[in-house]
Amino acid sequence: MSIDAGRRRFLKYSALGGAWAACPRWVSAETLRNAPTAGFHPDVELDFTAKLARVEILNQGPATAVQKFFGTVRKGPANSLVQLPNNYLGPILNLQQGQKVRVYFTNQLSEATIIHWHGLHVPQSSDGHPMYTIAPGGQYVYEFEVRNPAGTSFYHSHAHNLTAEQVYRGLSGLIVVRDVEEAKLDLPDGDYDLPLVIQDRSFDNRNQLRYVHGMPQRMMGFLGDTILVNGKPSAGFQVKSRAYRFRALNGSNSRIYKLGWDDGTPLTAIATDAGLLARPETRPYLMLAPGERIDLWLDFSGRAVGSKLTLYSLPYSGAMPAMYERMGHGGMMHGGIHQGAKFPIAVFEVTEKVSDSPKLPEKLVPFRRLTAADTDNADSPLPIALSMQPMRPLLNGMSFAMDRVVEAEKVPLGSIKKIRIFHDHSRGGHRGGMGMMGGMRHGGDADPNPEHDMGGMGGAMMNMAHPIHLHGQQYQILSRHAADTDGYASVKDGFIDSGWKDTVLVMPGEVVEIAKPFQDYKGLFLYHCHNLEHEDLGMMRQFYVY
Repeated sequence: MSIDAGRRRFLKYSALGGAWAACPRWVSAETLRNAPTAGFHPDVELDFTAKLARVEILNQGPATAVQKFFGTVRKGPANSLVQLPNNYLGPILNLQQGQKVRVYFTNQLSEATIIHWHGLHVPQSSDGHPMYTIAPGGQYVYEFEVRNPAGTSFYHSHAHNLTAEQVYRGLSGLIVVRDVEEAKLDLPDGDYDLPLVIQDRSFDNRNQLRYVHGMPQRMMGFLGDTILVNGKPSAGFQVKSRAYRFRALNGSNSRIYKLGWDDGTPLTAIATDAGLLARPETRPYLMLAPGERIDLWLDFSGRAVGSKLTLYSLPYSGAMPAMYERMGHGGMMHGGIHQGAKFPIAVFEVTEKVSDSPKLPEKLVPFRRLTAADTDNADSPLPIALSMQPMRPLLNGMSFAMDRVVEAEKVPLGSIKKIRIFHDHSRGGHRGGMGMMGGMRHGGDADPNPEHDMGGMGGAMMNMAHPIHLHGQQYQILSRHAADTDGYASVKDGFIDSGWKDTVLVMPGEVVEIAKPFQDYKGLFLYHCHNLEHEDLGMMRQFYVY
């Protein structure tokens, strides 16, 4: 489906108030909220606005036109919002577990948009589902309680068929949640607790963002030629000889990073997506896919003043289709740095000697580890089958359908489901997906025409890595079945699967099984590829929790 066709389709649904063939009326677009709810008493009230701005991103020349989130605090702690100076990223949102939050969001762009609070466990009406996309001049009111434990999340546009370009042009920002359990730990805080938002962009000769809509970029994902950290190129940090907490977010549209030091020093993680680990974990490098977060413990103790370390994305292979990697087209097809290349991300220079550094805790925050026995479908996991057709990346052989779910996507409230995420190119995802879904094509958006299919061999040739994000409550990884493919050895030691997750990178040939709770909230909750070009092409579906 083209972007224009998708827009027309969405407008048709909006005009009808939601054509919910398989979902009850209470989850339709008629529940749009443009006024606060009586009886909801927020601890924090915020005003958010999306509008055009000009920001000096590059070190010289004209300012860059961007789309940007602006925010102010109506009620609550003054540091509920912290704006990075002279930056296109939205303000950092600081929240405390248990707070009730109300956000008045106004769209001052010339196109529709909506905000998704990626990683937060919130009701459907506050999750930023694309059915709530608001037109220019419109307002939406979010209301939710912060149920998440301490951790790092982020917010970004989730507008229907516009997500990739709007995020690329600036519509995103970091979320930090704190709680009493984290406060008991002697973790770096204040000036020693810093963001590390990593993104890639391309600019023209007038410093304006260049976003390419061509078929290769849409199918493979957009890869830029300039690496930005916290909204700036050639990033550098002046640090003291002590430990820091850096909250690393992959905010890129499709680039996968393999984080590692230039001198081979291992990296230590203390948190994964939106939650602390039970104990620190150290790896020779760490993989970070679009939408994923890793909180890094970076300790510069014992290093001499004047010493420098460079954080790289180290080389790897196997994430892109083999024909593209053989031809060197992983990113160079449109002037970007190819997927899997080695390049610097940021330089850290020790500028001051100190002796008051916290020690890395042996234990962090204990939590219950889920097993297959905790799920109610251990022997028949719900499938998420990944497949690629020309211009149509699919889930379970289907594209996104705004107005319906299929039987296997209906999940009882309070259940914990085992979900199996795998690659299936037997018929563009139809054969394996259909067998497990029990006739899933009926009522879905799968293409019934075989001639539109890549076929088994053709589909397999398009096999590539997909970061799969599930909205709603976070999940745990039960197992990761290694892929027997060229290149897997270059990434396999960089996965941390022991913590809470909402986004997982599934390499070609790999099978990942997860345990996903569906608790607290009824409604529609998306699951999709967080390669944002794939999402906009329809590689997205939704669970209906009833």
